[in-house]
Amino acid sequence: MVIFQLQDVTISYDEKIVLANMNLSIKAGERIALLGKSGAGKSTLLRYLYEQSPNECAWAPQTPALSKALSVYHNVYMGRLGEFPTWRNICNLIRPFAKNVSEIKDLLSILSLQDECFTKVNILSGGQQQRTGLARALYQKKPVLLADEPLSAVDEYQAEEIIQCLRSYSQTVILGLHDSNLALNHCDRIIGLKNGDILVDALTSDLKMTDLACLYR
Repeated sequence: MVIFQLQDVTISYDEKIVLANMNLSIKAGERIALLGKSGAGKSTLLRYLYEQSPNECAWAPQTPALSKALSVYHNVYMGRLGEFPTWRNICNLIRPFAKNVSEIKDLLSILSLQDECFTKVNILSGGQQQRTGLARALYQKKPVLLADEPLSAVDEYQAEEIIQCLRSYSQTVILGLHDSNLALNHCDRIIGLKNGDILVDALTSDLKMTDLACLYR
């Protein structure tokens, strides 16, 4: 089933054309990596896809909008605020429910944040804050996950663990990445952007690292 269909779509950001005459089809169940140099349009495309279907997509921007006065736990819980009545959310703010704490701690452990569950976000590092935003997106359990550079602030070992986690939490995953090796090893399809165009669009099984060099010249 096709979930995104772009035909001759031009996408702008801050009144500047970033991607012109885009033609792209994405099916449910695909694991896609968006590759390209900084400024190639990965973030713009991800944001556009989210705007097309916000109810079906969990969105993890590179710089998440977190409530820094609250704990990691409460920021992650916010991903599902709309599912519960107001009275329950207020009670949870004062005294977190054991079931939600258990769910969120399990998720945080995969992201190497389990020890920071009740730490206020404002004292976390930038990388920890980024992973908190990613945890909030995953906690929504939406069928589509859109994540912009979700691995940019973690080491190689953590990156391997996290990308496997991302694949398991949503039916369809579209990631903006800067690591071509991770894309080839963990995604099914690569879309490579350069100068506002799609330069590469192929299954990873048909690609080698040398095929992606054109995106960075």
